Amino acid sequence: MNTVTQLKTIKSNTQSKVEAELSRTGGLLRLAPAWVPRSFLQPGLRIKLHPDDTYAYGANRGGIDERWFASTTEAANEGRVPDEGLSYCVVGKERFTLRQAVADCGATLVGGRIWKKYGRWPVYSKFFDNMGPIPHHMHQSAQQAKLVGQEGKPESYYFPPQHNNVGNNFPYTFFGLEPGTTKAQVRKCLEDWNKGDNGILDLSKAYRLKPGTGWLVGPCILHAPGSFCTYEPQWASDVFAMFQSLVADVPIDWGNLVKNVPPDKHHDLDFLVSMVDWEANVLPDLKAKYFRPPVPVKAVEEMEAEGYLEKWITYGNEYFAAKELTVLPGRTVTIRDAGPYGFITIQGHGTINNHPVETPALIRFGQLTYDEYFVSANAAARGVTIHNPSRSDPLVMLKHFGPNREAPAVPV
Repeated sequence: MNTVTQLKTIKSNTQSKVEAELSRTGGLLRLAPAWVPRSFLQPGLRIKLHPDDTYAYGANRGGIDERWFASTTEAANEGRVPDEGLSYCVVGKERFTLRQAVADCGATLVGGRIWKKYGRWPVYSKFFDNMGPIPHHMHQSAQQAKLVGQEGKPESYYFPPQHNNVGNNFPYTFFGLEPGTTKAQVRKCLEDWNKGDNGILDLSKAYRLKPGTGWLVGPCILHAPGSFCTYEPQWASDVFAMFQSLVADVPIDWGNLVKNVPPDKHHDLDFLVSMVDWEANVLPDLKAKYFRPPVPVKAVEEMEAEGYLEKWITYGNEYFAAKELTVLPGRTVTIRDAGPYGFITIQGHGTINNHPVETPALIRFGQLTYDEYFVSANAAARGVTIHNPSRSDPLVMLKHFGPNREAPAVPV
């Protein structure tokens, strides 16, 4: 088995290697799988990781329930390995992080607009996959996260059918708070943290999840994701604050509420409650604002005639966007996009710019694959050519972008 650890690690001065690889591939960087465990969750076992490797980091670290895509962001896990969450570029017999490649090559990879404004690749995506629901929590805003030297985190969800043939234990997600909920009620939930179930879900509402659809979740909005395997484009951050004390009879440590809160505010209940964006959480029709049905990029009949189907699956925000691309059996297409992106292949096999792309059925921890690439800004603009040689199986990719001027606004 070819593994990522067999490769020589390059830690600096990657510019010439990146430029040579972009020239060879027509603007592509192949990425190795980046696996992330969570100690407080039970893996859902739908992200194609071999079952013998679920606890590859050690049982004390928890099971691996996430795979991160085109990530320049470190996972904020206690006891993590130094490169946890970072994507590695694979070039010949060498590897280097995508973060280092972006730092060395800047606009060559992410485009002038993103590089000038952010000086980095400011987003990533992931699969997160759990057997049951996860705690009702929120992600801090930019201002709140800055208090602890971090970035805020808006995020979004899409539920790919290829990874959701089974819904696991609770395929419903709680969003926000019921209209009429008071801050005093939420404060009381924090006061009751060590009494077992602190009752925070009594103040919220759950929505049934549907494969092939998604949601947008802004900063400071409480949410308790359900047990679907979820594709999650998001801002490049790993901050959160959990407001639920007990999930599936498993206690949640107070530290998971305050891990991204200034130390002098760890027991300031009024401050903790103030992190919640009240107006956004108590909207009378929260679904109308945050639910994301897929939106075709153009007329379906026109796309089918050209050999593909493509739809926006994340849109209506200023931070990131995502598409699902399906290349029909036996067809070859050239696809252009307004901005660089990372993609993960979730069905089928073929080539992109004459380089292999395929969906493995099972992946060992550390194994190199051909299902994930980063597409540079120039390559996206001029177009990548994708060929699906199968006579029956579609070739399906999920693509996540940074800020994208072509993404639609929220439908009225």
